[in-house]
Amino acid sequence: MRPVRPVRPVLVVVAHGSRDPRHAASVRALVRRVRSLRPGLRVETGFLDFSVPSVHGVLESLAAEGVRDVVALPLLLTRAFHAKADIPAVLREAPPRLRVRRADVLGPAPLLLTALERRLYEAGLSPADKSSTGVVLASAGSTDPEAIAVIADIAREWRHTGWCAVRPAFASAGSPAGFPRTEDVVRDLRAMGCAMVAVAPYVLAPGFLPDRIVRGAGGADVLADVLGAAPEVARVVLDRYDGARTPAPAAVGA
Repeated sequence: MRPVRPVRPVLVVVAHGSRDPRHAASVRALVRRVRSLRPGLRVETGFLDFSVPSVHGVLESLAAEGVRDVVALPLLLTRAFHAKADIPAVLREAPPRLRVRRADVLGPAPLLLTALERRLYEAGLSPADKSSTGVVLASAGSTDPEAIAVIADIAREWRHTGWCAVRPAFASAGSPAGFPRTEDVVRDLRAMGCAMVAVAPYVLAPGFLPDRIVRGAGGADVLADVLGAAPEVARVVLDRYDGARTPAPAAVGA
């Protein structure tokens, strides 16, 4: 008699959502990349706001199909408000017969630094330019102290891989404990003597705040694309999925 293989939990990617259709298109491209890396894994996408389907709708549909085990993965780079409040609140409303395990957010992760460098090289930088290039690590922004500290740590870690300098910046109007705007950091790096200045958006998809990063990068020599469906990002998604399965964290709505 053949052993029965355990059914793998369905991966539900929880994205923020945006009125900008490029956001959903980028998320779906990433999900396609994840599926290509692990054929046979069922991956669904739910959005917190603006886009469809909603997270609640996806969970209801899965429960109606008879699915019993889900890993919900926040498509976020830091643990800020959405990871700490919005997503837990949505998952608590999951159908009671559905076991939902919550994976960690994507960042920080060494693979994301690799993805950032990939985007910079795709935008025209060469590895030979690295030591003479100052990089603006441009994120959307947050008032959450934990998220601010994580972005600062990433900039410090990345600086030690050989760049002239790496400085964090926020696209949004940050708190006093946050970082300056992209355009201000571009000027600072130019003033400190970096031969080239590059802007690396530490964001997953296009939208309102990423567009602000683009406008702030007007004085830079190189502007990288968003992380999007970079293969390294897809691998981090699968790493977080695997981590949520074993050892299993506390179930939500079990």
